[in-house]
Amino acid sequence: MKRVNFTGSTRVGRIIAELAGRHLKPVLLELGGKAPLVVLDDADVDAAVNAAVFGAFMNQGQICMSTERIIVDNAIADAFVTKLAERAAHLPAGDPRGHVVLGSLIDERAAQRMEKFIADATAKGGGIVAGGKRNGSVVEATVIDNVRAGMRIYDEESFGPVKPIIRVAGEDEAVRIANDTGYGLSSAVFSQNVQRAMNVASRLETGICHINGPTVHDEAQMPFGGVKGSGYGRFGGEAAIDEFTDLRWITIEDPKQHYPF
Repeated sequence: MKRVNFTGSTRVGRIIAELAGRHLKPVLLELGGKAPLVVLDDADVDAAVNAAVFGAFMNQGQICMSTERIIVDNAIADAFVTKLAERAAHLPAGDPRGHVVLGSLIDERAAQRMEKFIADATAKGGGIVAGGKRNGSVVEATVIDNVRAGMRIYDEESFGPVKPIIRVAGEDEAVRIANDTGYGLSSAVFSQNVQRAMNVASRLETGICHINGPTVHDEAQMPFGGVKGSGYGRFGGEAAIDEFTDLRWITIEDPKQHYPF
């Protein structure tokens, strides 16, 4: 390793200023996500299923905000999974020129990756309750129940229509699982008690959280962006103006003002 010696703070300052002027550029980063949809024990199950279907399978799951982990309280998990599986099983997949909801993934390699996620989860105890099949670059809407840490689908962003159900025992475990990821873009919480949902939302480590709505939601005037590995900075509205401009301080003073010396 080459050692670099500096003779004084002035020299260091000049070097840093020169490098910053030539190479240091401000950037906004909007990266991946592993968006959790948290369904608490007092949630409207049908409403949560509707949001999960849309958030998980819109655009074949190829959206940074796609619902990537469906975290459901044990008290209502059976009813939720039954209804979600039934809905997912009836989503037509195939040639997008026909009457389908799910078309092709970006390429066949992405579809093959979904197969690997499914094989890994089922080998480790997960159960397919809907879908699971691939035809070329088209993958059915797939729901895998009883997903746990250690499965690829638990940790990795799928960016496809293969979605895990993670059953939890209560609110605290739901929050812990939701935050157990290096990503932090979007999230959602379902509860019929809005104040309770607000408290949970405040504990989630994401830049965006929707209460009683899907994880996939964007508005041009709102500050869009994530935390942790999901990016840096905010797009949208006044937040974007702040990110892309420099804040300055300009004063108009009394030229006859008094100075202490």
